[in-house]
Amino acid sequence: MRGLVAVGTMALVVGCGSLPTMPGPMPTDFVPSSVAVPSPATTETGNLSPDGFDAARRMTVRIRNVGCSSLSTGSGFALDSTTLITNRHVVADSADLQISTYDGRDVAVTAATTAALADLAIVRTAEPLPAAPVLATTDPVTGDAVTVVGYPLGGQLTVTSGHVIGETTDPLNENFGQVLVTDAAVEPGSSGSAALDSAGRVVGVVYAKNTTGQSFILPVSTLRTLLADESGFTPSPSCTK
Repeated sequence: MRGLVAVGTMALVVGCGSLPTMPGPMPTDFVPSSVAVPSPATTETGNLSPDGFDAARRMTVRIRNVGCSSLSTGSGFALDSTTLITNRHVVADSADLQISTYDGRDVAVTAATTAALADLAIVRTAEPLPAAPVLATTDPVTGDAVTVVGYPLGGQLTVTSGHVIGETTDPLNENFGQVLVTDAAVEPGSSGSAALDSAGRVVGVVYAKNTTGQSFILPVSTLRTLLADESGFTPSPSCTK
C-alpha cells in the first residue's frame, strides 16, 4: 500500500563547512539550530543481519568534496568494483573529490557524472571498492522497514533504521516521479547513503530531510531507470582553484 504524505521545510543533507584558509558564508542547507531535530538513533546493525551489516559497511564510502572555497561531506555506496553512487549535490562544484572506505583506505577518483533528471551522481574510481550491493527489483511500500548506512556529519559509519511512511512528489523539484518518505533519521553528511531492505538490498538513495525529522529517498526504480541509459549523465560541474 502506498500513501501520500505532507512534507515540511526541506533541506539537502550534505554536510558543509569552511576551509580554514578561505572562510565562506554559513551554508544554507543546514537545518537552523533553533529547530529541534532528533539525532540519528543508531543501532548495531539496524534491520540487517550481522552478515548484511558487514556487507553494507564494506560497500559504503565517505565522500569529501573540496571546493574552491568550501569543504563538504557526503556518503555513497558501491555499484560495482569501480563505480559508486551518490547525490548530484554531493559532488557538484568540486576541485577535488576524496573517497574513503570503512577501513580508512583512500580511493582515487577518475570521473564523476551527474544526472539531469534526479539528484544522482556516478563516481568512477581507479581502485577496486571493497564490496557492491544488490539493487532491489521493486520499490519498498508504506510500512516496509529500511536501514540507512552512511557517514553523517562526515564522522563514523552510522546505521539508522525506520519505515517507509509514504511517498510524495519531490518538494525540491530536483527529481522526476515520486520519492519515498521515511522516519529513519539522517543528518548533514548522510546525502548519498543507501537505504536498504532487511535483506541488505538497495531500495533507494537518501537525498534530503525536513525539519520534522522525515527523510527523503530516491527509489531504486528511479536509480535503475537512469542507470539503464547513462547518456542522461553529464560531467559534474567543478571549480578550479
